[in-house]
Amino acid sequence: MPAPSNFLKSMAAAGAAKHGGGEHHQAATTARKQQHAVGFPRLSTSSKALVLLPILLLAFIYLFVYPKEFELQSLMSSCVPPPGTFTAANGSTTLSTAIAYTRKPDFRLLIGILTRADVYERRHLLRMVYGLQLAADPALAAQVDVRFVFCRLYKDDQRVLIPLEILAHGDVIVLDGCEENLNGGKTHTFFTAVADLYADAPYDYVMKADDDILIRLPALVASLGAMPREDMYYGATIPCNSMDPGRGYMSGMGYALSWDLVQWVAGAGEVTRGRTVGPEDRMTGEWLRVGGKGKNRFNAKPAMYDYPLPVPVDQCSHEFVPDTIAVHRLKDNPRWAHALGYFNFTAGLKPSKFYKFDP
Repeated sequence: MPAPSNFLKSMAAAGAAKHGGGEHHQAATTARKQQHAVGFPRLSTSSKALVLLPILLLAFIYLFVYPKEFELQSLMSSCVPPPGTFTAANGSTTLSTAIAYTRKPDFRLLIGILTRADVYERRHLLRMVYGLQLAADPALAAQVDVRFVFCRLYKDDQRVLIPLEILAHGDVIVLDGCEENLNGGKTHTFFTAVADLYADAPYDYVMKADDDILIRLPALVASLGAMPREDMYYGATIPCNSMDPGRGYMSGMGYALSWDLVQWVAGAGEVTRGRTVGPEDRMTGEWLRVGGKGKNRFNAKPAMYDYPLPVPVDQCSHEFVPDTIAVHRLKDNPRWAHALGYFNFTAGLKPSKFYKFDP
């Protein structure tokens, strides 16, 4: 225990230190106030107003403008319909990629590609060709559905492989009332079946197409969009040297009927009876002529034509043109590659370390 005298000395020293520290703190505070007064002058009333004005403006925008904008965006988004999906002929949902329509389509188009069950490679190519076009233009003005149409299956391998395609793609229609012969009544069976299959959700137009035709969907949709919705017969006029849609008939490469004509063909037995076997495109033109139907006719030539040959055999064949709707007679892969290359179908391919194509 320290001596009383030493204890008193310690207390005195602590008091002195405390007193001296207080004076030092007061001096430092005074210095800071003087420095602040020199570096940051006191703002005038007008200066304060200039500082506060932008702050008040920002507060007004945040409180009154943005809520209205959010409300408008919400209202607009609620008007967008849900994505559409492709469905199989029996109405079941398929595995096909959904196409999101930003608005209600102007019209609905069914393209039936009449082909044979055994041509698996061609269907693979056509699925890529039409699938890429639909994916590249999801805001297409029309809803376009592509279906591959066969007559009844007659081989054991077909009865396994075709169901696999249906499970994977859902884009196959198997007709039960015909044998596989394009000019043996298949087209009539197709239109009759479509009128029944889609009676509850009819299309505006139904197009019959060959499997050796390249259809540029945006061009076709733009052309059909200006057509009447009733009593309409659309295609490339035959004979080849004619541009008069009232003469002859439309080429079997691809022609479209309005929905009312599809229903009429399905129920016009008195007209079609005995007129289903033969060149199918000529038979269709004959039905309409005898029945007094298809008064609204449109010839899409020269935008629909046959593949350009070195020596054209007729006027249906000519060079590629930029406003092409369809090119016919693509009988082999080199012709398909030529046509797809001309119309730049691979433009969306991006460089990658996983592939390299020599020029």
